[in-house]
Amino acid sequence: MHNFKELKVWQKSVDFAVKIYSVTKTYPIDEKFGLISQMRRAGVSIPSNIAEGCAKSSGKSFVNSLEISLGESFELETQMIISERVGILDSVVARELENDLSEVQRMIMGLKSSIEAKS
Repeated sequence: MHNFKELKVWQKSVDFAVKIYSVTKTYPIDEKFGLISQMRRAGVSIPSNIAEGCAKSSGKSFVNSLEISLGESFELETQMIISERVGILDSVVARELENDLSEVQRMIMGLKSSIEAKS
């Protein structure tokens, strides 16, 4: 069991979720139940699954939670791409978010590999 609040990957993914909330505030109101809702849920799900994994008693269970978190991150990345392509998300902001998300994804994969190596 880990203290999830001490994990850099959890901290960065919480910061990223906050950015997603901020960015989606600028989205058109007709996306409230579409991209806004989906992106916010995926953004919140990334650190939430990391935190949940920390409560698991086995490395295998923790790894499973990290895989779910990683899946959510790829879902969010797809939604960001769609947002940019339909003209809702500015390309400069999209690159910044993409870079931040890539870093979170690398950190999740690194933590996952570390746990798998110990098991």
